[in-house]
Amino acid sequence: MLKVLIADDHAVVRQGLAYLINSQPDFKVVSEAGNGTDAYARVEQGNIDILVMDLSMPPGESGLVTTQRVHERFPNVKILILSMHEEQEYINQAIHNGAMSYILKSSPDSELVNGLNALAANRRYIDQNITLTKSDIKQIEADGLDAHLQGYRSLSKREREVFPLMALGYTNKEIANRLFISTKTVEAHKASIMHKLSLNSRPDLVRYAVHHHLIEF
Repeated sequence: MLKVLIADDHAVVRQGLAYLINSQPDFKVVSEAGNGTDAYARVEQGNIDILVMDLSMPPGESGLVTTQRVHERFPNVKILILSMHEEQEYINQAIHNGAMSYILKSSPDSELVNGLNALAANRRYIDQNITLTKSDIKQIEADGLDAHLQGYRSLSKREREVFPLMALGYTNKEIANRLFISTKTVEAHKASIMHKLSLNSRPDLVRYAVHHHLIEF
């Protein structure tokens, strides 16, 4: 029985997905999350085989970023993206970041089931309504696809947790309480983030985050 975590910002969507997934013989939904940060924290706790995740879960970390973080730290967790985004940019980036499957929310339930079964067999599955060209595959496999994010990739695990909260305007105290660290530690992380990204102000940070699809409002 493969243990599934569902991450979507709409409770009614999570309930529907849980019902569908639990109806399949080899899968069991063991946990849910409403945003990328909570999804990563749940994966960190262990006992998750498959993460079924939306890309847009505002406000907070983009699902593209969560995908990358989970894949880099927990490569054995298979990621299935279930998204309304049909734009090739999102699809290519999600797969590049580590997603093994990409399913459109507009597709029938059978596509999600096909994606889950493929992941169970350790195979990649792309929605039949999506066409990947040779150019797309080249982009997905290219190391340079996220070269413009070298600064972001240099952030530590904790700094990546502070980053979206900082961009969304959380106070030092709010960030400290959420991450169970001191306000002085938050201040140190903020200074380090600004230095590594060569940014001078929070507006600059927000523009950077939005431009690179790192957070959702």
